[in-house]
Amino acid sequence: MMSENPIGVYSVSMLNDTIRSLLINDPKLREVWVRGEISNLKKHSSGHYYFTLRDKESQIRCVSFRQINRNLKFELIESMSVIVYGSVDVYTIRGEYQLKVLDIRPDGIGEMFKAFEQLKQKLKEEGFFEQDRKRPIPKFPTKIGVSTSATGAVIHDIINVLNRRYPVQVLLAPCLVQGDGAAQSIADSIQLLNKAEVDVIIVGRGGGSLEDLWAFNEEVVARAIFNSKVPVVSAVGHETDYTIADFTADLRAPTPSAAAELIVPDKFELKRLLDSMIRRIEYALNHKIMALSAKLDKARDSLDLRKLLEMVDQHHQRVDELITFMEKDVKYELNSRKMVFQGIVGRMNAVNPLNTLERGYCIALSNNKVIKSINDVKTGYKLNLRVTDGNIMCDVIKKISIDYNKEEENGCKF
Repeated sequence: MMSENPIGVYSVSMLNDTIRSLLINDPKLREVWVRGEISNLKKHSSGHYYFTLRDKESQIRCVSFRQINRNLKFELIESMSVIVYGSVDVYTIRGEYQLKVLDIRPDGIGEMFKAFEQLKQKLKEEGFFEQDRKRPIPKFPTKIGVSTSATGAVIHDIINVLNRRYPVQVLLAPCLVQGDGAAQSIADSIQLLNKAEVDVIIVGRGGGSLEDLWAFNEEVVARAIFNSKVPVVSAVGHETDYTIADFTADLRAPTPSAAAELIVPDKFELKRLLDSMIRRIEYALNHKIMALSAKLDKARDSLDLRKLLEMVDQHHQRVDELITFMEKDVKYELNSRKMVFQGIVGRMNAVNPLNTLERGYCIALSNNKVIKSINDVKTGYKLNLRVTDGNIMCDVIKKISIDYNKEEENGCKF
């Protein structure tokens, strides 16, 4: 009987899983851009979108999940021409391959997005977006440069915010912010403001479509910001709009008005801060004055003659007390050292040869050398016998050897 799982025979689920694994792991299918027209659009109550992307000859099923749809800046409608960015996937339950959507753009600007991503990657590799190279924005600027249109609302919004928060000198370097030549005009404006010795530069314009903001995605603008010696704040479009200028600038502001608020302090908040600091300084000074006054009063009291004499008497008494302690310590130390000395003298006397002489012994010397054996002298040698009260000079006339175990020739025993 044939096995239920013979080698080489797939179940439907295994086959679909295998196909899915092949597709999702293929790098060519993991990130693809597909142009087509939306049909059979279904917006589920869960927030997920299901639709078919088709052209004149073919179609593919697509799924766009809720987290993607929440970030879309336009509404999907039936028959809309779009460019879909996604990865090829397989819905294994039905055995249908589909495109899992990661982003959707209206058709016609897809090439611009490609150019945007390519330039962004290039500048990123060159270090344009590194945080450690970004310059700090001065806390109290006195001269602010603005690179924007002279006729738009941006410059008026910035000036209004500055006048309300922290009035400073504003220098406008007008430029084109849209259309042909706008990118070079913005770059020239930034370079001009660098020569004007401003403290910070705001580069900005109001909101608009991707095409309207495209000048701020040009490489020439990014390089002008990167090479600026003055910190640059990018304030292009609305909060949800991001440009290459935003990534390159030292600080990105969601709107031009917000840029003005970010680079200057609030004068009312500054006044409150200064008032608080003044109060703390006054309190510290008063506290210091009171402490010094108390110290001065104490010093004045200490100069009173009666108190001064009392203090001297106290010190005299203390000196007498210390002398008494010192005398006791010295006497104790001397007695201790005397006892040690006497002990040393006693030990030295015990081995003193002069004490030996007092007990009836003498020291025999020949040529100033102590004689310890009869072999140290010869007959005829002169001897010097040292006794307690002097020396006795004598000659050696005979040497007699003594054997303590036998009687000697002189009849003596020991």
